[in-house]
Amino acid sequence: MASTDLRSASPSNLTEAAEGINKGEQFTSFDVDAFEVPHGRDEIWRFTPLRRLRGLHDGSAVADASAAIAVTADAAVRVETVARGDDRLGAAGVPADRVAAQAFSAFQEATVLTVPKEAVVEEPVTITITGPGEGSTAYGHLQLRAEELSQATVVIDVRGSGTYADNVEFVVGDAATLTVVWLAEAAADLAYVTMHHAALGKDAVLRHSAVLLGGELVRLTGRVRFDGPGGDAELLGLYFADDGQHLESRLLVDHSQPNCRSNVLYKGALQGDPGSGLPDAHTVWVGDVLIRAAGVGTDTFEVNRNLVLADGARADSIPNLEIETGEIVQAGHASATGRFDDLQLFYLQARGIPEDQARRLIVRGFFGEIISKIPVPFVQERLTEAVERELAVTENN
Repeated sequence: MASTDLRSASPSNLTEAAEGINKGEQFTSFDVDAFEVPHGRDEIWRFTPLRRLRGLHDGSAVADASAAIAVTADAAVRVETVARGDDRLGAAGVPADRVAAQAFSAFQEATVLTVPKEAVVEEPVTITITGPGEGSTAYGHLQLRAEELSQATVVIDVRGSGTYADNVEFVVGDAATLTVVWLAEAAADLAYVTMHHAALGKDAVLRHSAVLLGGELVRLTGRVRFDGPGGDAELLGLYFADDGQHLESRLLVDHSQPNCRSNVLYKGALQGDPGSGLPDAHTVWVGDVLIRAAGVGTDTFEVNRNLVLADGARADSIPNLEIETGEIVQAGHASATGRFDDLQLFYLQARGIPEDQARRLIVRGFFGEIISKIPVPFVQERLTEAVERELAVTENN
């Protein structure tokens, strides 16, 4: 892949803060009225096509239906349906934008899934979220709790259509390991805005993989907070956008505890047909890492790669590091956006591989790094098939 934008940095020369504001001090509130209605000049909304949010951002999207949440889990896992007043809700984080606050203010019931202390759940837990249906609007709330020394893998599968917003919490106890695979492979009309909040205890491990494939507009905001030393967060992402799709990922990893590690790797591809009449494919990735003065011994790196397969498609990629202490192991970031690498194509074609097959091989290899890191075989198979379907669309165009 030819790189048109590449930025990397070392701790000695990096201190970045948008508009001079510490990202960790961004305003948060459970009250939707505490936020102003977003407009195109707001930093956190400037890439999002607000008119395609269908009123989620300005209060005009009134809930008139509900999303269905189905859980398949081992008997050791506790699944509860609770009201908004449950004291556990909000433990992983507070809404940081108006849509997330609207979702918290408007949901009727929340689903809380708890992995008990020291429990080791061998089989993946599956949670299926089905949108409210075409023309309908709903709000929701989901919380996953991994208690001390527990281990579990959870697959969250978002399907269906309509307009939907929610908050998803991950509360990872001391020395617990929680692996999450979140897939948004919904109907073409889905408008979905979600905020993921993660709180990691001492020596806790979170493995979070986000897959954005379906939907008209999908916006994921992820926020990771370390509540004790020794935490380890790995955030992986895969997205493939076509005509008419806006897929946006905004991440913040807040290192406020010593000796914590984070690794972020997101990869995306964009394709489309200029003559389709639909808006061109657009992806957005914003990765913020904040290392506070107390975050000594931090080890962090974030990478975003984008492969543009069609004229008109647009990929925005903005990595940021904000460092308040030099006593760290390492910190860096990199971003690249480009088309096929001509040398790679030449190499494959010189060995007798037709150009269309060579392009498929390059895209498969591009996404293979992410897919191979997802420790759920049936999800790996599903993603491989999804990429193949997208590539078939590219060839037909």
